[in-house]
Amino acid sequence: MAELKFFMPMNPPTTTQQQHRVTVRNGKPIFYDSPELAEAKAKLTAHLAKHIPEQMFHGAVQLVVKWRFPLSGGHYDGEYKTTKPDTDNLQKALKDIMTKLGYWKDDALVVSEVTEKFWAKRPGIFIHIHEVE
Repeated sequence: MAELKFFMPMNPPTTTQQQHRVTVRNGKPIFYDSPELAEAKAKLTAHLAKHIPEQMFHGAVQLVVKWRFPLSGGHYDGEYKTTKPDTDNLQKALKDIMTKLGYWKDDALVVSEVTEKFWAKRPGIFIHIHEVE
């Protein structure tokens, strides 16, 4: 079974997909990315582009993501982060970018997800993708 594991050292972005902007033109809403969201997506894209698998995943996969945020405010290494951003909002942009980069044809192939967020001495994002039966 195919699998891919990697760690991207960085301060994870805290701006999420939920922070779209909206304007109205000709009576119709038009959604667009705020400059902060565009910057967060560019940062994720640059880091994820370094780890594109040689062969795209074609079957069902489990996606494990550990978001490691820089220590602050008296928190300790490995402590769960119980403040925003929410894990579901973090995952949306990540999976959309992975789809665009060719990790898989469609993120509907992700049938199982384990998402955790921690305070960490070494911030970054750990990703493990593996095929499941």
